[in-house]
Amino acid sequence: MAATLAARLRHRWVSVGDYFDRWYEELPWRRRLPLGRRGEQIAARHLRRCGYRILERNFRAAGAEIDLVAADRGTFVFVEVKTRSSAAFGAPAEAVDARKAARIHRAAAIYLRRVHAAERPARFDVVAIVGAGRACRLELLRDAF
Repeated sequence: MAATLAARLRHRWVSVGDYFDRWYEELPWRRRLPLGRRGEQIAARHLRRCGYRILERNFRAAGAEIDLVAADRGTFVFVEVKTRSSAAFGAPAEAVDARKAARIHRAAAIYLRRVHAAERPARFDVVAIVGAGRACRLELLRDAF
């Protein structure tokens, strides 16, 4: 009973936060930021509300960039954020192909060695964002590749 109540409260918290994010992105000074950077900020706020702890942003190694490195209950989560202004050219998650996933895997291995956590579990998520402002739709794909 308590677990379901906590889950419902967390879901409500995330939904309300996402609603206010859509309005926040409509403010004039937010439109000056490049679409990719705005998407990363939206994703980071969403992940924090979902209980993730953001460890690092834009980690670069092995010819790849990991947009967000987070921790989720003892698991390292490497997050690729894909943002599109519309779905006219396909879904954002489709842009993460096998070659891009291999690069992210290599960069993640380097990150885990640098923080001396090669034995800890790791997961690779994708946050797909379509639209901007109030029309923004966010999808979190856990363990995407």
